[in-house]
Amino acid sequence: MKRTMIVAGVLVLGAGAVMAQQEIAVQQDNLMRAIAKNQYGVLQKMSKGDIPFDKKAADQAIAAIEADVAKIAKTFEINPKQDVVDATYGASPKVWQNKADFDSKIPPVQKAIGDAKGKITNVASLKAAYTAINDRCNDCHETYRVKLK
Repeated sequence: MKRTMIVAGVLVLGAGAVMAQQEIAVQQDNLMRAIAKNQYGVLQKMSKGDIPFDKKAADQAIAAIEADVAKIAKTFEINPKQDVVDATYGASPKVWQNKADFDSKIPPVQKAIGDAKGKITNVASLKAAYTAINDRCNDCHETYRVKLK
């Protein structure tokens, strides 16, 4: 009886740990998706003319990206050692193997965002801001993002 209780307890703890790891991976994925929604769903589409230029929407997207980028280092503190089920992209183990370098990629993104804030007045300035921010994002993605499927 005691042995059965111990085994059951270990199984519950193990299942809880797996769920906790998946929760961390989901938080990381959700953060990156939120950034992508504003970066690609608003800024890129506007800069390409897929949606009409809207200064207010562009400014809101920049502000949202800025707030979310500030959360990256903390959100990626823990390696969940698994990817989100059915995700297209995931974090490379390199994030945690070289966390200092990963974290060093964040300030250039923040600088590009800061440089763009308040300066988007038309499609041309939006394109320049989008390109500058996206290039800094890609500096990290090249090393620390992996395509899962």
